[in-house]
Amino acid sequence: MPWRALPGEKPDPYHVWLSEVMLQQTTVGAVGPYYAAFLNRWPTLQDLAQAKLDEVLQMWAGLGYYRRARGLHACAKVLVERFNGVFPREDKDLRSLPGLGPYTAAALRAIAFDLRANVVDGNVERVMARLYTVETPLPKAKKELTTLAESLLPSARYGDYAQALMDLGATVCTPQSPKCDLCPWKAICQARAAGDPASWPRRTKPKAKPLRRGVAFVAFKPSGAVFLRTRPETGLLAGMTEVPSTDWTEGPMPIWPSTVKKAPFAGKWALLPEHVHHTFTHFDLELAVAVLLASARTGQGRWVKPEDLGSQALPSVMRKILRRAYAWRNKEKVS
Repeated sequence: MPWRALPGEKPDPYHVWLSEVMLQQTTVGAVGPYYAAFLNRWPTLQDLAQAKLDEVLQMWAGLGYYRRARGLHACAKVLVERFNGVFPREDKDLRSLPGLGPYTAAALRAIAFDLRANVVDGNVERVMARLYTVETPLPKAKKELTTLAESLLPSARYGDYAQALMDLGATVCTPQSPKCDLCPWKAICQARAAGDPASWPRRTKPKAKPLRRGVAFVAFKPSGAVFLRTRPETGLLAGMTEVPSTDWTEGPMPIWPSTVKKAPFAGKWALLPEHVHHTFTHFDLELAVAVLLASARTGQGRWVKPEDLGSQALPSVMRKILRRAYAWRNKEKVS
């Protein structure tokens, strides 16, 4: 993994912090290219602190959970302004930083500074639940699993231990088909002894996600430029770039054509036959897509050329909408 320090080298706290924030709720495979791109553009903490938020959001686009990117940028600025660009070592100081919670603080203390810290992510929770056959289901079991992990902390090499334990869960004690024969704790693992390790950790049956619906409005100029705007600074996808849309609400799809009055400006909007589907953490989304060949109309937004879309902070759902709309435009040979 590119963020791991080589043998004999001291870990760089900036690298540790950046990778840990990116890895939250994201796979290692997805994070790799983003981590490399961030370090290439902002090699140091000071570089990131001086960046514009829009630039950070644009570089983050596609990685999801965009609040992490905003917290990352805010944290970098505070570290430079309050701590002279040096990561503090004390837990209370680390947890006072924007977007930096108990897990990331513990990871920094253990991995970056080799201090005693209990680093518990989803992989560690799974290992503990199996090692001790914890019957309390997740997420209720989190406190119990954290206490069990604390009891196993070694007396030295806290960074090596934390990374080894997380790697054990990621590569050996996997959610399905765990490789028990390769596990260094196989002799004491209670779930292995029970004969069905994959049935741990126990989980509360998740509630069905609500489905929200809405209509997205994609307006093109004859040149191919598309009308975009910036989302509010708070809430879902805060500060990201979007195509205008109705509110996303539970219930039936908004009635067409009466919904066209909510478009960014008047015109002969056409509704495409296929909807765009996207999954967020707490709800599923279904969007109808309306398209328009506009003239030089203006609104509370901006016109962006196709070749400049890559520099926009467009979340994945907006990229899906634009792909559908451009496919219509190309098929219709609009010019």
